[in-house]
Amino acid sequence: MIRDITIGQYYPADSIMHRLDPRVKFVSTLVYIVSLFVFSSWIGYGVAAVFLAIMIGLSKVPFKFMVKGLKPIVMLLVITMFFNLIFTPGEVIWSFWIIKITREGVKLAVKMGIRLIFLIIGASIMTLTTTPNQLTDGLERLMRPLNKIHVPVHEIAMMMSIALRFIPILLEETDKIMKAQMARGADFESGGLIQKVKNMVPLLVPLFISAFRRANDLAMAMEARCYHGGDGRTQMKPLKYAGRDYVAYLVVFGYLGISIAFRIAGI
Repeated sequence: MIRDITIGQYYPADSIMHRLDPRVKFVSTLVYIVSLFVFSSWIGYGVAAVFLAIMIGLSKVPFKFMVKGLKPIVMLLVITMFFNLIFTPGEVIWSFWIIKITREGVKLAVKMGIRLIFLIIGASIMTLTTTPNQLTDGLERLMRPLNKIHVPVHEIAMMMSIALRFIPILLEETDKIMKAQMARGADFESGGLIQKVKNMVPLLVPLFISAFRRANDLAMAMEARCYHGGDGRTQMKPLKYAGRDYVAYLVVFGYLGISIAFRIAGI
């Protein structure tokens, strides 16, 4: 399960998606997420699926690698669909004791499941085709107007960059600690829920110690390099829009226009 988590990972490839400006990918991801909640029909979800498939093809990231990132959210997906099934009023098609499943609940559960899957894959395209430094620079540039109301934009972007960098490091560290503990006889699979939680103690304690040690080393390194915030700092590679970025904006907002048109027409 640890190896299946793709959050914060970057997949190197030579594709047009990798060459796009990170600001374009931020805005495009946000637009795609909004469109998933604008569409309300199966035809609309079909359009969203086609658009997503085209983006995956352009990214040159293997589809299996993206689907692998869905495994950690299977439980969340099941819980979301279950609650939509039993708590949505409407025409009852099956009942047992106090549990009632309605026709409207089935439709809503399926739609919510599709939205969640498309949302995760769509967001994964952005993180898999953009390095943490590019994500940080793009977020900082998009939030720059907030500096006028004294929002610490640079510090927020820096925290995001550090968090993204630490995710794969901590996952790798977790995998190493689990293997070391299992070699010493630790069992993380057997027993009930309470027992499994107790079995995680030998894993969590060294993991927290390792995380605090890495955070302390990072803080000392930043102080040694005279880092004191974003005031007066410049970028080695400033972001600049290219022609393909403007074309991408046109395509994305055209797609958003189609989703709004579908919603207005009730399609």
